[in-house]
Amino acid sequence: MGVFASTDQQVSAGHEQVVFCQDKPTGLKAIIGIYSTALGPALGGTRFYPYASEADALHDVLELSRGMAYKNALAGLDLGGGKAVIWGDPDQLKTEPLLRAYGRFVQSLGGRYYTACDVGTYVQDMDVVARETRFVTGRSVEHGGAGDSSVLTAWGVFQGMRAAAEHQWGSATLGGRRIGVSGLGKVGKHLVGHLIEDGATVVATDVNEKALEWVRHTYPEVDLVADATALITSDIDVYAPCALGGALDDETVPALRATIVVGAANNQLAHPGIEKQLADRGVLYAPDYVVNAGGVIQVADEIEGFNFERAKLRATRIFDTTREILRLADAEGVPPAVAADRLAERRMAEVGRLRSIHLT
Repeated sequence: MGVFASTDQQVSAGHEQVVFCQDKPTGLKAIIGIYSTALGPALGGTRFYPYASEADALHDVLELSRGMAYKNALAGLDLGGGKAVIWGDPDQLKTEPLLRAYGRFVQSLGGRYYTACDVGTYVQDMDVVARETRFVTGRSVEHGGAGDSSVLTAWGVFQGMRAAAEHQWGSATLGGRRIGVSGLGKVGKHLVGHLIEDGATVVATDVNEKALEWVRHTYPEVDLVADATALITSDIDVYAPCALGGALDDETVPALRATIVVGAANNQLAHPGIEKQLADRGVLYAPDYVVNAGGVIQVADEIEGFNFERAKLRATRIFDTTREILRLADAEGVPPAVAADRLAERRMAEVGRLRSIHLT
C-alpha cells in the first residue's frame, strides 16, 4: 500500500490531518480528511464518486470534513469532524478487496476517524469495511448497526423545515405550502413522505429515471419537473436541495422563487457570500449542516449501542437548534449561516479546551 500522486492543491491550514491512501491491486485511491478532534474522534462518511481529477477529490474531502466538524458540534455530539472520499466509479470499482483495503487504512488511524456511509456507499459496504476495522458505524441491522441513516437524516431536515416555517410564517407546519425537492435519493424519498403526511404539496426532480419511477408509483400526487432549473423557477414556497452540493450559486439564487431554503445536501452554498445574497433577497436559509445532522446522530448513537427511539429523539431536537440559530441570526443581524458557524466554533473552543485539563 502506498500513496498516490501528490497534488498542487494546498491542504487547508485548518485541518489536523489529511491522509492519501492507495492500494494498486484493488484500484483503491482514497483520501481521509480529519478537520478537528477537539470534541472527540472525527466522524464522517465515505463518499465513493468518479471525480474528474484528484484535485476535485481533495477539495471535496476538505470541504466535507470541515462541515462535519461543525455539524457534529451543533448536533451536541462528543465527536469531531472527518470525511473520506474514494476516487472512482463505484459501479466499476467497488469490490470486497477494495473496501477491505480501505478499512485497513481507517484502522491505521487508531480511532482518530470513524467512517460511515455517504454518496456511493451503503450499509452493506460498511459491513465489509468493518471486517478490517472496528472504527466504522452505519452498519446493517443484521450486524448490530443502525441501518439506513437516511431515515433520520430526512426526519431532521423535516424538523429544520418546520422550524424555518415557524420563523417565517408563524406556524411550525408545511401544511398548505408547496415544497420543491431536488433529488429523490436515499434522503429525498423519506422527506417527500414526511411533507405529504404534513399536508404539503410537493414538486420534485431527479436525474435518475429509477428515482422518478419510484415517486410516480409511491406518491402519484407529486408533480415532477424536468430538472433543477425548472424546479427553482417554479412557484414554490420552500426549496429543498437533496442531491450533491453547490446547489445555491450566483445563477440559481437570483432565479429562486422560494422564500425558504432547507435541504439535505451538504455544502449547498457554492462559495462564501452566497448566504448574504440569500439574505439580501429575503430568502431564509437554514444551514445544511444543522438540518441534515439526523444521519450522523443516528450513526453516532450506534457507537454506544444503537437505540432508534433515543436517536430519533435527538434528531427531533434539530427543530430547537434551528429555531435558536434563526433567533440568534435576527438578534445579531447576521445570516443564519454565520450564526450557526459562531455557535459551532464556540462549542468546539469551549469544550475542546477541556482536553488541556490532564487527568491522572
